[in-house]
Amino acid sequence: MNAHARPADAKKLIKGATGDWEVIIGMEIHAQVSSQSKLFSGASTAFGGEPNDHVSLVDAAMPGMLPVINEECVKQAIRTGLGLKARINLTSVFDRKNYFYPDLPQGYQISQYKSPIVGEGEVLVDMPDGEQISVGIERLHLEQDAGKSLHDQHPSMSFVDLNRSGVALMEIVSKPDLRSSEEAKAYVTKLRTILRYLGTCDGDMEKGSLRADVNVSVRRPGEPFGTRCEIKNVNSIRFIGQAIEYEARRQIAILEDGGVIDQETRLFDANKGETRSMRSKEEAHDYRYFPDPDLLPLSFDQPYVDDLAQHLPELPDEKKARFIKDYGLSAYDAGVLVAERETADFFEAVARGRDGKTAANWVINELFGRLNKEGLDVARSPVSAEQLGAIVELIGEGVISGKIAKDLFEIVWSEGGDPRKIVEERGLKQVTDTGAIEAAIDAVIAANPDKVEQVKAKPTMLGWFVGQVMRATGGKANPQAVNDILKAKLGIAE
Repeated sequence: MNAHARPADAKKLIKGATGDWEVIIGMEIHAQVSSQSKLFSGASTAFGGEPNDHVSLVDAAMPGMLPVINEECVKQAIRTGLGLKARINLTSVFDRKNYFYPDLPQGYQISQYKSPIVGEGEVLVDMPDGEQISVGIERLHLEQDAGKSLHDQHPSMSFVDLNRSGVALMEIVSKPDLRSSEEAKAYVTKLRTILRYLGTCDGDMEKGSLRADVNVSVRRPGEPFGTRCEIKNVNSIRFIGQAIEYEARRQIAILEDGGVIDQETRLFDANKGETRSMRSKEEAHDYRYFPDPDLLPLSFDQPYVDDLAQHLPELPDEKKARFIKDYGLSAYDAGVLVAERETADFFEAVARGRDGKTAANWVINELFGRLNKEGLDVARSPVSAEQLGAIVELIGEGVISGKIAKDLFEIVWSEGGDPRKIVEERGLKQVTDTGAIEAAIDAVIAANPDKVEQVKAKPTMLGWFVGQVMRATGGKANPQAVNDILKAKLGIAE
């Protein structure tokens, strides 16, 4: 769907002093390619080395050093393009983007301009309210990262660490299809999930593996796009939301005061929660792009792409659809489970051959709830998929009730062990012997003749009797059996 054709959604409009405004957002995501070595040199991409430890003569731009393309980085870009349902361009060109920066030793960045490796694609984003939006991808191109300037190590000098210089980045440019900070956050979350499933970027925003440049403009609903400002290098999903909210309101205030928006590059100050001007926005011609004379056009054939496509993992959208179909899950539950590949794998190990809905309920509510509380992730869960699967199985077989299952989960969480053995050894089995249940029911009825009279007039009181019987049996009686026998003894019709 064309972004311009997307009708304004009243729920997403921002109320200004003089009426409603619509915010228009486009994103440029810089994702560090998962590879052992850099885009044009053999230097390591490992994070956290000593400053200037991972720098080859190419990265340091020594005279006469020639770049050589890293094929693994090319493959990762193609895989990502395929994951974004995008057109893969069999021929692309590397350009020089000229600008001086202290941590860019060449004085230019090798990037792609008019002929990127990946063309138009699409990302489907599920919003919490059930709405699904489609975000167009304009392009994906490969480029090298710059180094890092450190300004706080010395009172009068700045230091430069070139470890990151030359590391491969994929710049993924969206169309201006996003209409709220919530949509933008959900889009980045989904894109990050896709990259992590593909294994093409680890998505670690704290280490700078994923950074966002956010383009924000505002307009009256139905009017042409306004002038945009670009907020550079936002490194957390929460900050992306805050930066958009602040920037949209800043622009609305200027326009409602009769001012105009200057196209510029801004920075987000996370401490103050505001954006501030960095520089006026350069246009493409300011960078004097031209094809890099040291690099031939990058060419590969369709069979090369097809082979990579064949070996892609199952991606979140396909996995979600399969979970809904195979395990009978709701779209919401399936969405929660596929958000991380490890979580989806864990759930499948629990659910295989068992009741999918019960498995999802236990993974999402009991396990995730507890992991969140303890600040753990699935990889460090004290309860394994095998153990949780056994608990789900015991519930399905009617060996234990839901209440006992929670106690059993608690024991496995703190002590470990085989759930089946624990049930045997600690006598946690549900009482399904109707004789024992009848005896408990008879005792409750005999002790409460007044309640027996009341329940006949008011059948909803049956729950009180069920509670008494469960208490008498230490919560081990099969609730269904208790219900059935009570109804028969008290003469309550179905």
